[in-house]
Amino acid sequence: MYGAGTIGACQATLTSGNGYSTIVIGHSEEGLSRCRNTMLQNWNDLIAQKLATAANRRAAMDLVTITNDVSALRDCDIVFEAVSEDVNIKQRVYSIITEVCGRDIIVASTTSSIDAAILAEKIENPARFLIAHPFQPVHMLPLVEVVRHTETSEETLNQVCTLLKDLNRQVVMLNRSVPGFLVNRFAQALFRESIYLIEQGITTAADIDRAIKYAVGMRYASIGLLEYYDAVGFELERAIALNVYPDLCDTKSIQKTTLVGIASGRTGQKAGQGLYDWSEKDEDDFRYRKQAPYFEGVRQWHMPE
Repeated sequence: MYGAGTIGACQATLTSGNGYSTIVIGHSEEGLSRCRNTMLQNWNDLIAQKLATAANRRAAMDLVTITNDVSALRDCDIVFEAVSEDVNIKQRVYSIITEVCGRDIIVASTTSSIDAAILAEKIENPARFLIAHPFQPVHMLPLVEVVRHTETSEETLNQVCTLLKDLNRQVVMLNRSVPGFLVNRFAQALFRESIYLIEQGITTAADIDRAIKYAVGMRYASIGLLEYYDAVGFELERAIALNVYPDLCDTKSIQKTTLVGIASGRTGQKAGQGLYDWSEKDEDDFRYRKQAPYFEGVRQWHMPE
């Protein structure tokens, strides 16, 4: 793993928690310490839920090397890149990885926004490159969007997908990049409509979240979105669409709520204020709720002992 931030730490929790020797490359002692602490917090959460033991934590952490020394990657088969969303920074990292590991190393970027074809142009052997975009918390939420480009080899695709499936990941495949891939496209459509409804005075953030959690989320957790579309039937969906489509938010601009929030410093959880007042929320409870739907999946891990 090249990158010792939250994604790197959680990906390393997942791989080492399934018995894989794991290298995490950072660029500062502070970053390395943060990475280790994040991993320990991940394990402590699993232990608190009786999904792991202190022995599992110790054995998994023994499989992990967290270092600033890039040469530690020399014997790796696959490197997941999780550095800043900056093409130039990623290009420098790819050059370093190739220099240390050779042209045949597989590089899987965790980017959430950059076109696979653009990144493929920045690496010496594009056949050995693809995107494997996970979701937070990476070690818990099982979905990974795998995005290939025109030069991605079948061997590269198969090796990465084999590893991900051994890690009990649910892989969705994109044959080429589109902005936002799949999940972020769906999320942005929901965000845009939600902010629009708040700005129109129709409802509140809390009621929107309640509607999503207890209708949309629960429904599509048990049946697929398009399974539901088929179940409703095209005729009824056409009638609904004729009524709803003309009234949906279709702005191409960033909405006022977001711009005013940025200007005033009310930018969300880290700032303490956004659509919610985060001083009224329990941080540990929120971290628990982010992970809770995925706890049972941890029972499928091949934990070292």
